[in-house]
Formats: sequence, C-alpha cells, structure tokens
Amino acid sequence: MEYLTLKWIHVVSSTVLFGTGIGLAFFFFAAHRMRDLPAIRFATQMVVRGDTFFTLPAGLVQIASGLALVWLLDLQLAEPWLMGALCLFAFAGACWLPVVWLQIKMRDLAAAAQDVEDLPPHYWRMDRAWIVLGGLAFPALLGVFYLMIFRPGF
Repeated sequence: MEYLTLKWIHVVSSTVLFGTGIGLAFFFFAAHRMRDLPAIRFATQMVVRGDTFFTLPAGLVQIASGLALVWLLDLQLAEPWLMGALCLFAFAGACWLPVVWLQIKMRDLAAAAQDVEDLPPHYWRMDRAWIVLGGLAFPALLGVFYLMIFRPGF
C-alpha cells in the first residue's frame, strides 16, 4: 500500500507540474503575442502566482516522492534510465529558475507601463529568453516522462 500511495502522489504531482507549466506557458505566450497590455498584466500576475502555488510545490513533491520511491524500491540512482531522468529533471529546473526571475521582472514592468508601447526593448528580449528557456525545458520533461514510464534497460 505504501508503494501505491507514493506512486499515486508522484504521478499526481507530475501531472500538476507538467499541466500547470504548459497551461501557464500557453496563456503567458498568447498574451504577449496579442500585445494587449491588460492581457499581459493579467497573464504575468497569474503566471507568477501559479508558479508559486502550483509549479514550485509540485516540483518539490516530485523530488521527495521520487527519492522515496527509489529508496522503497531499493533502486540505484546510477541506473542509466534513472540517472537520465534525474539529469533531465535538473536541466528543466535549471531552465525554470531564470524563467521565474524573468516572469517577476516582466510582471513588474507590465504593472508600471501605461501602454504596451511603454514596455522597454529589454522587456521583449526577456520575452524571447523566456521562450527559449521554456522551449528547452519542455522536451526535457517529455524525456523524463519517457524514461519514467519505459525505464529502458531496466
């Protein structure tokens, strides 16, 4: 029963992490393509909140429940599929941390702007960096899912 409970927690937290991440990214991206300041303001505010209340806790639960499953199942962290999943997860996290910083800065700049034209050029450079980092993290998390499900070589 302990295994199934941990596995359920791990699967649910991965669903929250991935689903929230994709959903928030979609609205953040779409608001910026519209170049509508009220939409940008709302999206940046909600994305920062969503990452705080959903993405961060789900990521922490992923780490804790994953390590608990490794211990419970007496797996070795050196297993290639597990090491690969951990590296991809760490890579996605390394992309996500600067994304959070960018989102906070962008939220603050959008809140201070009177019109979308008031957003400075570096705002749009941050938007491009946000897209690149998200574009790197997304396939990394898909790789984690693949490795966790198929466990190649195990």
